Amino acid sequence: MRFFNQVNLQTPESVELEFTLAGIGNRSFALIIDYIIFGLTILLVWVISAFLAFQLVPSLITNGILDRLAQWIWAIQAMTTFAIYVGYFVVLETLWQGQTPGKKWTKIRVIRDNGKPERLTQAILRALLRPVDDMLFIGVFFIIFSPQEKRIGDLVAGTIVVQEEQGAKSSKIAISPEAEDLAVQLKIEAEMTNLLPEDFATIRDFLQRRKNIMLEYQHQLSRKLADQVKEIILLENVPEGYSNSQFLEATYLAYQQDNRY
Repeated sequence: MRFFNQVNLQTPESVELEFTLAGIGNRSFALIIDYIIFGLTILLVWVISAFLAFQLVPSLITNGILDRLAQWIWAIQAMTTFAIYVGYFVVLETLWQGQTPGKKWTKIRVIRDNGKPERLTQAILRALLRPVDDMLFIGVFFIIFSPQEKRIGDLVAGTIVVQEEQGAKSSKIAISPEAEDLAVQLKIEAEMTNLLPEDFATIRDFLQRRKNIMLEYQHQLSRKLADQVKEIILLENVPEGYSNSQFLEATYLAYQQDNRY
């Protein structure tokens, strides 16, 4: 019996990935944490603006422009509140690959429908539609009744929220001795810095699931993926004596060692 919904996603590299959806409980807990942080930030901004306003009150009363200042203060506070509300989720989810402090705490992450990390465009769409989802708990309604547990922001942005399982998965990947030797060579001869986190995630997911793939199809996928990786890291050919799978293992290991992923 499964206590959480599973979703299978097809990557552009034709690799099928399985994720566990975050669930309404984890998402709600993460949102509460984020709203506490967001609320404290807004409170601090209001306290600072109120302090500055009171510092100006004596001179403003003398000049008779206190009412005009009050209107400006309210307008600035409203714009600042909206900017922090949207910017909090946009900036953090973009920089932290789909996570905010609340999502990190609850170990969930926003990804795109193709299994790759969330980007700026998706983060903006989700943040702008968050007020709509929060209104009368419309988002909760959509999450509960949507097969992929998507709120309106997820439907428009093309994203889903999944549980973070990278640490547990990484430990299950078997690295051959040949791949360990090749990893040392790749760090010298290849441009490993060209490899993006989503490229690493695709390699990792293939290595985790290859045993469950038919052997012929596994060879096709490994060759296709190896060709793409070679182009990214500017490596003309896989060194002689190594299979495509061993090359992918070596790439995975070299990237992991360089980035402590």
